[in-house]
Amino acid sequence: MKEDITEKRVKDLEENIHQDLDLLKEYEDKERYETDPRSLAKCHMEIKRQHESLTHNQKEYDELRRLMTPKELQSVTDLMQQKNAKLDELRELLPPIWNISQHQNPNFTGREGILKELRLALSSGEPAAWKQAITGMGGVGKTQLVVEYIYRHKADYRVIWWVRSEEPATMAADYASLAVDLNLPEKDSTDQTEIAKAVKRWLEHNPGWLLIFDNAQDPGEIRNYLPLGGAGHVIITSRNPLWGSVAKLLPARVFERAESIEFLCKRTGQEDNKAADALADELGDLPLALEQAGAYIETTGISLTEYQELYQSRRKELWVDEFHPQDYPDSVATTWSLAMEQVSQESQAAADLLNMCAFLAPDDISLELLCGGVEHLPEPLAATAADKLAMNRAIKALRQYSLIDTSGEFLSVHRLVQAVVRDRLSEDDRKGWAESVVRLLNAVFLFDSDDVQTWHLCSRLLPHALAAAAHAEVLEVAPKVTSHILNQTGIYLRGRAEFAEAKVLFERALSLAEKAYGPDHPKVAIRVNNLGSVLYDLGDLQEAKEHFERALKIDEKTYGPDHPEVARDVNNLGAVLRALSDLQEAKEHFERALKIDEKTYGPDHPTVAIRVNNLGGVLQDLGDLQGAKEHFERALKIDEKTYGPDHPEVARDVNNLGRVLQDLGDLKGAKELYERALAILQKSLGEDHPSTATVRNNLESLANV
Repeated sequence: MKEDITEKRVKDLEENIHQDLDLLKEYEDKERYETDPRSLAKCHMEIKRQHESLTHNQKEYDELRRLMTPKELQSVTDLMQQKNAKLDELRELLPPIWNISQHQNPNFTGREGILKELRLALSSGEPAAWKQAITGMGGVGKTQLVVEYIYRHKADYRVIWWVRSEEPATMAADYASLAVDLNLPEKDSTDQTEIAKAVKRWLEHNPGWLLIFDNAQDPGEIRNYLPLGGAGHVIITSRNPLWGSVAKLLPARVFERAESIEFLCKRTGQEDNKAADALADELGDLPLALEQAGAYIETTGISLTEYQELYQSRRKELWVDEFHPQDYPDSVATTWSLAMEQVSQESQAAADLLNMCAFLAPDDISLELLCGGVEHLPEPLAATAADKLAMNRAIKALRQYSLIDTSGEFLSVHRLVQAVVRDRLSEDDRKGWAESVVRLLNAVFLFDSDDVQTWHLCSRLLPHALAAAAHAEVLEVAPKVTSHILNQTGIYLRGRAEFAEAKVLFERALSLAEKAYGPDHPKVAIRVNNLGSVLYDLGDLQEAKEHFERALKIDEKTYGPDHPEVARDVNNLGAVLRALSDLQEAKEHFERALKIDEKTYGPDHPTVAIRVNNLGGVLQDLGDLQGAKEHFERALKIDEKTYGPDHPEVARDVNNLGRVLQDLGDLKGAKELYERALAILQKSLGEDHPSTATVRNNLESLANV
């Protein structure tokens, strides 16, 4: 009987290991070929679980070794060795932390000199050489060069992190998102600046990482994100050549002619060096134009010489009555014009998909999310977006001409492709697409500061919302919608403590609202209020006060003196008066706001708790400690009922109550409240969040109690 049980244990262990080996083969395929960062992160997690599973297998194996001979356990021994070896192999495939979405380019050609120079510089140990700025014109292949470097040297790094750097807000979000993969305590903080500081601290104290700032615009914008010291490596790509104060310069230029010929022959499968030489000369050896030409030739099956003739004919048509474009070489416009015309003949939906993408940010275009606003798209794209098979056909049509790249459920379009697409449209079509796209983004950018789920979604959509709003502003379409989305993105960035960026967006939103609605509309009051709030955050109290006074005047005229919108304005004005030390006026404003909201919402609403808390604060400032204590106790009771005992709003109330108990001399009671507030904030916001630090300082002030 005992032998039967032992044999069953062996059989079960063998079966478990066989299943694990099948899973590891699946994970190996994903590690080698998957590029979606979220899918890779899940894969890394599963592999970690397999390491834990191996530990459990080992324990069972050790017990069986005491009961059976080595010969009887030989099959299990072999399987254990296979599993251990496979896990070692997987460990070498990719760094543990990685968010690279680009595939390695199978047609990558040449560039051996600059790749060698880049590697030698980064690993030289020379001061400042650990930061390299690859500069050059658009289309010269800076990003492809970095992608090739990453795949060649991925085994040399523990962390490889790509930061989209064209927009400051996107750069901040990408940089801060590394905190999640590093599992830093600050990862769940709503203060994005604090998260970024935590990431920077980690990078300064840990080796083996590579940061890529792609398409950075200005040295001043990334300086605060660069770790001190050289524990890892930084690569910057930029059209701007003025990076000498930040990093060592590594200029990227067009292909050497031999590289162009090699690339065209490899890309097209044709061995006509003479024709490749002539076509490369026409295209100015620009890698991006060469890739586009190669894709067209491969897809249509024409020869290199036939493409050159087609190119020359189309180029004359394009530029006979027009100035050459300022933002990109005419070779780019001509090669892509040919491809776009071909796509339009094959699929209007594909052409429209490209038109839509031209008014979004170039990277990380989520089709699933954007389809949430499909009613704002024109036909036939609207019908295509609602049909996954039709959408896949449209994407295929664009991919085969190298007009887009794909990674999982995301698309990317080169900035120069976007520029050519927009320039080829008539003015009316440009306006039409700009309006459709800004309405689409307005429909899906649903930020709610109280709903954590919306934070991640809005982080991904932010660059597209900003791009869509910018195009709509320039083309002067949909001003009301554009004002709204700028206001929402401003609220999001303010919530992430990106105050300077939020201020710019609120100013743009206000300007558009004033033009669309007039100066005294309640929509304008909302924009004025939000701008006042971020001015308050930035310490410009007098300007904040003037904005709150203007918003209040508009809302009182619109709604009368007892409306909740008026209460919001009055409360905000009270806050800035308190900051300006006009305590009696602040108290009167908080009392008025509280009276309005109690009448509107009832006595136990969380909005009422905010007003009660504010009133308690100014009463404490005025020396009415008993009155302050009663208000803080009331706010705490409301918030505990609303949110439960462990919410950050509750921690705020508990901390405020602790402060007033401390002023009243009840040091033991104050210490207990600080300890409770600190425990809540450590769990909900992390150790290094400013709110946590404030409560910790309060607690430390009572260390001897």
